[in-house]
Amino acid sequence: MGFIDYWQHIYSHINPVAFDLGVFKVHWYGIMYVLALVTGYYAALKFAQKEGIDRKIIDDYFIWAEIGIILGARIGYFIFYVPDNTYYLLHPWEMFNPFHNGKFVGISGMSYHGAVIGFAVSTLIFWKIKKADMWKILDVAALAIPIGYVFGRIGNFLNGLIVGRTTDVAWGVYIDGALRHPIGIYEAFFEGVVTFLLLYLYYKKWYKNKGELIALYVILYGLFRSLCEIWRQPDPQLGFIFMHFTMGEILSFVMVVFGIFLYVKRRML
Repeated sequence: MGFIDYWQHIYSHINPVAFDLGVFKVHWYGIMYVLALVTGYYAALKFAQKEGIDRKIIDDYFIWAEIGIILGARIGYFIFYVPDNTYYLLHPWEMFNPFHNGKFVGISGMSYHGAVIGFAVSTLIFWKIKKADMWKILDVAALAIPIGYVFGRIGNFLNGLIVGRTTDVAWGVYIDGALRHPIGIYEAFFEGVVTFLLLYLYYKKWYKNKGELIALYVILYGLFRSLCEIWRQPDPQLGFIFMHFTMGEILSFVMVVFGIFLYVKRRML
């Protein structure tokens, strides 16, 4: 079997469960999520040190931000991606119920755009309570997030959580008998690697005022997510929202507009 053939049939060679502990199973996605947190955290510490930010501030903020991200991602999923969500909006605790008919099924379904909103809310609360220099901390977060994001999207790819559109390119992967774009890899590359490299270049050469990096991150993520949506299969429960625009593209457009507004405002200080 050649490399291309192996790659195209990669899901028949990879078990989404990394190992079974008997009581519960550890999935590769979970491992990748942990790696995303760890790498993002240590990257934040490194950049915070360069900016003269105390480690304790980063430690405290990391906890607040992660809570906001998890809550926002889960709630955002039901708001943006579940068509008939009235029951869950009236019974929000059910969004986090890992049991169905008495059986443990876990929790699946997260929205990155919802995570961004949760992140913003938790940041505002942290700022009000701690009185920290939030623009500087947010710029550190802007540099650290794409690094961790790479592992998150690789995790999505390994468990087939997000699916690409059908294709005939040689690097496609078979899912349910159809050759599809490996969208998780695309997003890891563009929204993670490329975004970080562009932000770091800006940080080294043109960074002027606090808040510019987080604004640029919002713009870059929105642009690259919109690009990747071209190859990403629309969510089956939603399809195309308007003409040929997906929910991901619409939410990303809002991010880009907001990011441009924020960048101009911070740059002109």
